[in-house]
Amino acid sequence: MSIPSFRAQASTSDLGLVQQAIQLVQSSPPTWQSAIVTNMMIFIVGSPILASGLSLSGIGAAFLLGALTWRAFGPSGFLLVATYFVVGTAVTKVKMAQKEAQGVAEKRKGRRGPGSVIGSSAAGCICALLSIYGVGGKAFSRLWELGFVASFCTKLSDTVSSEIGKAFGRTTYLVTTFKVVPRGTEGAMSVEGTSAGLLASILLAYVSCLLGEINGLEAVICVVASQIANLGESVIGAAFQEKECFRWLNNDAVNVINVSMGSILALLMQQIVFQYLRI
Repeated sequence: MSIPSFRAQASTSDLGLVQQAIQLVQSSPPTWQSAIVTNMMIFIVGSPILASGLSLSGIGAAFLLGALTWRAFGPSGFLLVATYFVVGTAVTKVKMAQKEAQGVAEKRKGRRGPGSVIGSSAAGCICALLSIYGVGGKAFSRLWELGFVASFCTKLSDTVSSEIGKAFGRTTYLVTTFKVVPRGTEGAMSVEGTSAGLLASILLAYVSCLLGEINGLEAVICVVASQIANLGESVIGAAFQEKECFRWLNNDAVNVINVSMGSILALLMQQIVFQYLRI
């Protein structure tokens, strides 16, 4: 076989692989194979960004989350989670030196581990699995998508309010007593942090609308549910976290409770509001 002929065959083979990869990415509805292949390509290209916000084991957990999200909700769901990650990582890096000096910074320069990834996405993963396996049929598919969006609106709002509060909060109050406490105290809230968290929730809900994940009314529901859930999380942190008999209630466990509250509240509110409006 001549060299030009060999090169032509190799080029044709490469082109065929590229076309297969493109077809997998465009699979509708998404399959597990398309989800895994797409995530591999995205994670390879985006590895510098991922490494800035996640530990190596955290990247592994994020890969599983990404594959599950793509399989359940396709590119729109994946872009929603990507937006959550980029914004959350960015605010975690804000005034990192100041936070470290005050002892309130996240560990590993803000690079999250698998516990944080799993805890923050627990409710979203459950909603994704419920959607994949068609629990409740078509009547419930929209609910699982709403719960998915609400869980990430809740977590982004929590992350932003915490990080901005630690960086810029002038006065922080313990939510259960309104006593002034140092920045970074569990269950503490500030005007600056709370306002930023609200804006972050609105931003992610708006992005979800643009992506077609939810409609306008459902976006409002996600924002309201996220704020109620974050208030509840602050109460739990102030009342129970770091207490002797609640040593198991670490940040990852609180994250699971927080996102679960946001997701469940959104589902309940949707049913109540839509029943009232008879939509």
